[in-house]
Amino acid sequence: MNVLFAASEGHPFIKTGGLGDVIGALPKELQKQGINVSVILPKYEDMNETFKEQLELKEAITVPVGWRHQYCGIETLRYNDITYYFIDNEYYFKRSGSYGYFDDGERFSFFCRAVLEAIPYLDEQPDILHCHDWQTGMIPVLKKAHYRNNPYYDGMKVVYTIHNLRYQGIFPKGILHDLLDLSELHFTNEGVEFHGNVSFMKGGLLYSDYITTVSPSYADEIKQPYFGEYLDGILRKREDDFTGIINGIDSELYDPAADSALKYTYHSSFLLKEKNKIELQEKLGLQKGEGIPVLCMITRLVEQKGMDLFFRVLPEIMEENVQVVVLGTGDEHYEHMLREAENRYPGRFSANIYFDEAFARKLYASSDLFLMPSQFEPCGISQLIALRYGSLPIVRETGGLKDTVIPYNKYTGEGHGFSFADYNAHDMLNAIRLALHYYHHESLTWRKLVERGMRLNYSWEKSAEKYSSLYESLVK
Repeated sequence: MNVLFAASEGHPFIKTGGLGDVIGALPKELQKQGINVSVILPKYEDMNETFKEQLELKEAITVPVGWRHQYCGIETLRYNDITYYFIDNEYYFKRSGSYGYFDDGERFSFFCRAVLEAIPYLDEQPDILHCHDWQTGMIPVLKKAHYRNNPYYDGMKVVYTIHNLRYQGIFPKGILHDLLDLSELHFTNEGVEFHGNVSFMKGGLLYSDYITTVSPSYADEIKQPYFGEYLDGILRKREDDFTGIINGIDSELYDPAADSALKYTYHSSFLLKEKNKIELQEKLGLQKGEGIPVLCMITRLVEQKGMDLFFRVLPEIMEENVQVVVLGTGDEHYEHMLREAENRYPGRFSANIYFDEAFARKLYASSDLFLMPSQFEPCGISQLIALRYGSLPIVRETGGLKDTVIPYNKYTGEGHGFSFADYNAHDMLNAIRLALHYYHHESLTWRKLVERGMRLNYSWEKSAEKYSSLYESLVK
């Protein structure tokens, strides 16, 4: 079976978040299970030069964008036994970053059409076209509108995965005709019309053969109005063709026993984990001490990630015997509040307003607790990486966090983390205090929880089996 992944990012070529991790890891596991997977991505300016030098031009074609025909280079390379294709157009993609430009609607209209136009030139004809998030949402729409009479596309099924329903790719109505060459027939409540605009996400939900999202709990949540972002009605109608499959992590990439980013690699050694902590404290100018717990956040600084809860009770958190380290970028006012906190709590609070993959892994390896109090969370992989590195997660019980972090129950002995249910700052504070209690006063229980978390299997193996079964059922 041939499966083509279409996405806007993928590790190690370009990554801004969890989508990049999924596209980097899932194809490898599917390949192990006998499915021939290839991946098609935009060729961004920020792509590592080492990879750019390896690219080979497979074909140069033109792609219709409304009344114009734009250049499209199809470039390719093999990496980890997977064929990657890159859509090259310097006007759209030769710029810093991936998203957030005024013409994103045009850029990804081009990309959606380019993927379909490129398919006949690829090494294998796909049985399954697996599209990811809003940036590819118009692919199934365009396939049905412009390629329905082309026999090459007959039998090719489209799977569409929601990675975050909140980000929908909403653009003015004019994009429909001017860029996508679609008629008014598609601009209806049963089509891609969304409050007077065009929604790429809605197109993916309506026109794909099957829909997935990245955790079972999130699949249930987004069928309800509170989490449904005004698309819950479509998801309820399509619930027979809709499921949640939990994300995994790349257990080879995220392995504290073999991580080149760490000075002290370890399997389950508390001594070596403590040495990583001392190195982190020295690097960040924190008070040195093995017995001081480090609580970290590696996150986008946005409302969704629970930043309001964090700042609401930060003074109470800092009254505890704990050090806090935050890594990430996002909304300017949150960045400003982090810098203020660093000035207010010298030697105990570290604000790192940037993102660096290697430093993130150092932080997982050096911290004792990982805080993830999300307002909503489709899946999240940070809590899984934290467990793998022996940092116990404190999470809000929502979406994939609810599916992957089992709170410790002192009566049954079950669990491997800490959680709270309501989106409430003091409920979060109580969960932090409970975790710190076990750290300071019940060291045997603490060690047991850390070791248990590190032994958990959150690789892609089981999830890839579910995707394999889904692909097979669609092809049959």
